[in-house]
Amino acid sequence: MRVATWNVNSIRTRVGRVVDWLLRENVDVLAMQEIKCTPEQFPFEAFEQAGYEVEAHGLNQWNGVAFASRVPMSDVATSFEGQPGFLKGAEGPELPIEARAMGVTVEGVRLWSLYVPNGRSLDDPHYVYKLDWLTNLAADTAQWLAADPDLPLALMGDWNIAPRDSDVGDPGFVHGVSTHISAPERAAFAAFETAGLADVVRPRVPEGYTFWDYKRLRFPRNEGLRIDFIMGSPAFAALVTDAAIHRDERKGDAPSDHVPVVVDLDVELEDDDRPMIF
Repeated sequence: MRVATWNVNSIRTRVGRVVDWLLRENVDVLAMQEIKCTPEQFPFEAFEQAGYEVEAHGLNQWNGVAFASRVPMSDVATSFEGQPGFLKGAEGPELPIEARAMGVTVEGVRLWSLYVPNGRSLDDPHYVYKLDWLTNLAADTAQWLAADPDLPLALMGDWNIAPRDSDVGDPGFVHGVSTHISAPERAAFAAFETAGLADVVRPRVPEGYTFWDYKRLRFPRNEGLRIDFIMGSPAFAALVTDAAIHRDERKGDAPSDHVPVVVDLDVELEDDDRPMIF
């Protein structure tokens, strides 16, 4: 089973490109972030014609997460239990929950599509929100694995954190000034390793970025960031047979500023009678 994550940066803008890639790369399950639409606006038909079912969660033209799968999905969740809310200029426990997390189960594997808050700047309330969001998710992750240590679990998506200096090629990101590379953010990312997860892609793809800003020729200069990850439990990691970062998807017409990150799992799928689409 081939599983991938991709911040598509508006699915309505890039639906043709995403579906073409799914078919060309024989992807079974795709976690998407930044779909930037509500479910009513999602271009379901293009995916369905290609043999994929879709679960989408979006509230407005911002954020939004989804899954496209040609394997049946179950146990769909549109938030994690401790997920905090955010509203600019407001505080308190009853803030609206943004469309940043979706969980599904496929073939006994629990997958989450995550769009971690950006943080904006080190002195912005959104930065505090980002750290709270990650802290609560890590706590929930630890509880999930404590309850079921053999659970094949993967948290996939745009983490908006470059956990190592080698993950930063964009000269616009400066220690002590920029989000994504601050010590508290990196500590929040490391907490998922403490909770029992590991980056299942890096052992097979030790170098490479997953995001390049549209400005200042960042992609031609290869001044990118590695901020998209698949963090897996021991049971999930044991299933991984290969991994890749599809850098070429940053090329061509109207690309997303992120590229897909892919893993192959040793999970056999039953043949079905869906038509092949070419």
